[in-house]
Amino acid sequence: MSAFDYDYVPQVIIRDEKTGVGVSQSVTQEELLAVEKREAEKKAAEEAALSAAAEKAAAEAGADAHAGTSAAEGDEAAEDSSEGFWARLFRGLFKSRKSLKEKLAFIFSGFSEIDDEFYEELEEVLISSDIGVRTTEDILDDLRNMVKERHIKEPADCRELLMESMKERMKTTESSYDYVDRTSVVFVVGVNGVGKTTTVGKLAQKLRKRGKKVLICAADTFRAAAVEQLTEWARRANADLIKGAEGSDPSAVVFDAVSAAKARKADVLLIDTAGRLHNKKNLMNELSKMNSVIDREFPEAYRETLLVLDATTGQNAIIQAQEFSEVTNITGLVMTKMDGTAKGGICVAVENELHIPVKYIGVGEQVEDLARFDADQFVDALFAEEE
Repeated sequence: MSAFDYDYVPQVIIRDEKTGVGVSQSVTQEELLAVEKREAEKKAAEEAALSAAAEKAAAEAGADAHAGTSAAEGDEAAEDSSEGFWARLFRGLFKSRKSLKEKLAFIFSGFSEIDDEFYEELEEVLISSDIGVRTTEDILDDLRNMVKERHIKEPADCRELLMESMKERMKTTESSYDYVDRTSVVFVVGVNGVGKTTTVGKLAQKLRKRGKKVLICAADTFRAAAVEQLTEWARRANADLIKGAEGSDPSAVVFDAVSAAKARKADVLLIDTAGRLHNKKNLMNELSKMNSVIDREFPEAYRETLLVLDATTGQNAIIQAQEFSEVTNITGLVMTKMDGTAKGGICVAVENELHIPVKYIGVGEQVEDLARFDADQFVDALFAEEE
């Protein structure tokens, strides 16, 4: 009789809850299923408790950091800095915060002095959080200077200095949003799949809430799904939509949209564009032609070009930004899907390396989950403690 003739008897590790010691035991198939069920229930309970803790911490952090802040009706800046968005941002950055916190906790509490080894460990953590080599080097240079100038001796005191350096690299001003209060044309560019069309729709709704007259242009004529999405977003935002036949010349659609915007006295014209970086020459020609239409037909309009980047792509987002910067003048970045990544440091890296401000950040699917970027708020949420 061979070994294969014997019935398989499952083995499981039974761990003593008091001592933590695990012992291998033979179990029946029914007992194995019962163990698996208990483990699944235990995991679900732990995840629920973790989620509840995050909700509670978000509320407490929001109350402490933004006490007294309220969103004035129609005031986008106030709305985006309100306690409600703070809580959503806090939850949205949960993966990034958890990953960063676990790594930094060892460094700030595990070292007794600020030496070369301390900086080397910190460098490794920042790079692994997608802050990138170049930006990490810049931040550590800042940190060394601040430690020297302020006579810092304790590693734990470097936490606040690290936050300070990151905030300084991502500052935006009110002038970053001048397009909102002027007659403007906003190009929204980015590769397919980053949330570009959805961003156009969300911006349209936010502008409509401020009482702006918005016109949307579906200039991505090569993707039928984009036009369908924009049609629905235009309906929700109560905004007019200009579109052409599938495969038609995007510049011709832009021409029609400009004519409509002027005739209807629209405040903001939002233009959704195609994003086919695999053929950069064609993309460059398309964007150039569309910009020429605006220059010729609507020279008085304020111009804004927002590049949408998917935060989950990490360092690839920087490559995309570099590629698009070669074909058009990018005036601002929109970082989407921040709630789906554990490497939120990409926001710091892309702005520091390209010197293009992050103007909007997305942490969810709802309209209110896209908001103006606030560096202080972002870094506070990234480093916030969870009790």
